[in-house]
Order: sequence, then structure tokens, then C-alpha cells
Amino acid sequence: MFLCLGLVNTYAFAQEQFRVYKKVPGISGELTSVGSDTLAGMTTLWVEEFKQLYPGVNGQVQASGSSTAPPALTEQTAQFGPMSRPMRNSEVEAFERAHGYKPTALRVAIDAIGIFVHQDNPMQGLNFAQLDSIFSATLRCGATKPVKTWADLGLNYSWAHRSIQMFGRNSVSGTYGYFKKNALCGGDFRNDVNEQPGSASVVQSVASSINTIGYSGVGYQVSGVKRIPIALEADQYIEPTRDNILSGKYPLSRYLYVYINKHPSKTLSPIEREFIRFIYSKQGQELVEKDGYVAISPQIAEQELAKVGIETKSPAKGN
Repeated sequence: MFLCLGLVNTYAFAQEQFRVYKKVPGISGELTSVGSDTLAGMTTLWVEEFKQLYPGVNGQVQASGSSTAPPALTEQTAQFGPMSRPMRNSEVEAFERAHGYKPTALRVAIDAIGIFVHQDNPMQGLNFAQLDSIFSATLRCGATKPVKTWADLGLNYSWAHRSIQMFGRNSVSGTYGYFKKNALCGGDFRNDVNEQPGSASVVQSVASSINTIGYSGVGYQVSGVKRIPIALEADQYIEPTRDNILSGKYPLSRYLYVYINKHPSKTLSPIEREFIRFIYSKQGQELVEKDGYVAISPQIAEQELAKVGIETKSPAKGN
């Protein structure tokens, strides 16, 4: 993953409020994760550090998109299903038909979708109607007509001949679905939006040419691009800072999830229990921030641990 270092520095959090993870004896075995590309870097960091704590653990992370998580959990080919969106009703129903109970959704981090343009693009921000006019074929979010050049968005005459080249995620991605639902008001994407298999490739593609624009998780950034603020309407632009995301002020933010197969009347296996405890520990949430996302609150961490029957105690005091 390409890390936005400025974002990480901005998103420093009160780590002392999270419990410090402490090893327990006897943890070994297989740890398998199938799901979101958006969570690929974060999940890999969790698994690698967990393996450092427990050398007897063999961890595998497959990240092909959020839509791959539900069938993997349903068919029991994975223990963990990272998703950048909630499961659809049809996915929950398929799981419930197979197992007799619903999958458990755990909120593990907060993400925001950023709008990226080439670093030489002078655009200072975009509102939802403008995003609609760029990406949508159906124009449901206030746009009156599609735009074809950067001059159509108000840039000066030197940009009049520059057509807009668009990049986004493919349809198996939760980021694709979230952007479609929220930024395009449920409208359809234009056929000429170049779909990419991963968030990093979206941002790399934007860096490749001066006339480009793309949407991706805010944690993905490379040299040659800049992330621009967005507005619900007019020009009241909002940057995706930690405070704006946590408060809900930034309009394209969302929870990120890890789904698991937890039988209502059975306890988790030791390796599953400890990996979840690690995710919600001080170390686990530090890795969320390291990967460019926003840590959840300690209160949410306690709520999610309680969902899966993991005893919650008072936060550790830095030891």
C-alpha cells in the first residue's frame, strides 16, 4: 500500500485509551482472510505482527474485493472476511441458509474516499454535482449535463483541450458500491470510467497523466497526485481530516468491517479470539493509523469485542 504520511501524522490518536495486547500461551494454527482490497494493507499488517507474537501461526491474506468475503465465509474457506461495505441482504441470506444464523460484522476502522487529481491540476475542490457530472451516466446528484473537459469545470483556457480521464474501482469493490450510492446518488457510472482492480492502481493511474481524476481510499497516495476537498453543494469544501471524518462532517466517510462466522452459542477458537483481541488493542489500532486510516474509538472497540463474547475490562494503563 502507498501510505500518505501526512495523513498518518494528522490522524494521531489517544493510544493510551486502548488496551495493550499481551500474549497468551498455546496459540498456533491457520489464519485465513479473504476480502477487500481496501483493507489489504491493514489486514496484512495485523497478520504479520500477530505472527511475530505467535511464530506457530501461519497467516494468509487474499484481497480481491469485498464481494469475495461473503462466499468465503459461507463456504468456510476463510475465517475472516474484511469488507469496505456492509454485507448485502442477499449475502447475509446465503450465509444464513448455509449456517442457520447470521454472520457477525465487526467495525475495525474508519475510511474516507478521497478524490485524486494530478499534482499539476489547479482544481481547488469539487462538489457532488460536479462529481456527478464527471463520473455518472444518469446525473442524479444535481448535475445538469455531463462534462468532457477540465474547462467545463471552470479551469482556464489552457485546460480547454484537456479531456477528463477517469479512474475508479471495479464492481466487486465495496469502494465502487459506496461511491456509486453516495457520490452518484445511486446512478450508473459512465462507460468510459477506467475500472481498476485495486485502490493503489487507481492512484498510480491518476499520477500517470495530467488530465486524470480518480476516487480511492484516502490512505492511498503516491507522488504526482494531490487529494482535493469536496463539498455537498456549492464551494463549502471539506478536507478529509481525522476530526472531519469522526464527526461525520466529511461526506464520503464510512466504517470498514471484518466479518466472521460466529455461532451464537459457541465460543471462538483460540486463534480467532486472540486475533480479534489484537485488532482492538493499542497495537492493532496503531496499525490502522499506520496504514492511513482512522482508528475507531475505544468505546466502539469494547462494543465490538462484546459482540463476540470477548470479556471487556478497563483499558490498560500503558503496560
